[in-house]
Amino acid sequence: MTQTAAIHRTGRKFDQVLQGAREVFMADGFEGASVDDIARAAGVSKATLYSYFPDKRLLFMEVAHTECSRMAQDIVSMVDDTKPAREVLTIAATQLCRFFVSEFAQQVFRICVAERDRFPELGQAFYEAGPQNGTRQMVEYLQKAVDKGELAIEDLQIAAEQFTELCKVRNWSRGLLGIQTSFSQSEIDEIALQAVDMFMARYGV
Repeated sequence: MTQTAAIHRTGRKFDQVLQGAREVFMADGFEGASVDDIARAAGVSKATLYSYFPDKRLLFMEVAHTECSRMAQDIVSMVDDTKPAREVLTIAATQLCRFFVSEFAQQVFRICVAERDRFPELGQAFYEAGPQNGTRQMVEYLQKAVDKGELAIEDLQIAAEQFTELCKVRNWSRGLLGIQTSFSQSEIDEIALQAVDMFMARYGV
């Protein structure tokens, strides 16, 4: 049985378990999060929790996948690819910059790095749900912009990854290292606009 198949995503308390797990993982990390605390935060019994997730790693991976998917869906719902490329990219960059400094993104990254040697599958799951999925969707959009003659890009994959990295400038590392714990909208907007300016300077037509 695969890890994905081991998760039972039906039942009225499934969302409760995910929400409780999210709260505990964010507060205590992966190693510090106990099944007892997760069950208590979710308002379910340990038996109910185990009926959904027989392994804490599966629960963490599901939390990461759910949150990253929600973020990606939010960005897609805001994007109208009939608009000019700069406008579309500005929306995407603003949302990415906000996500990168969110408590969730920062804490999950720390957990994946801390548990890399013992549980490499945690990082793999986060990468697939977050960066890999985001890059795939960005490649799809960039191809449309290229087809419309708005952008000139030879390697869409590299360009999509470059765009993401531009959105990490300054704020991501400052938050990750605890140098700064909160970011204003103006700080987020500044990085987003700079990212789009640089990207368009390289690939804009």
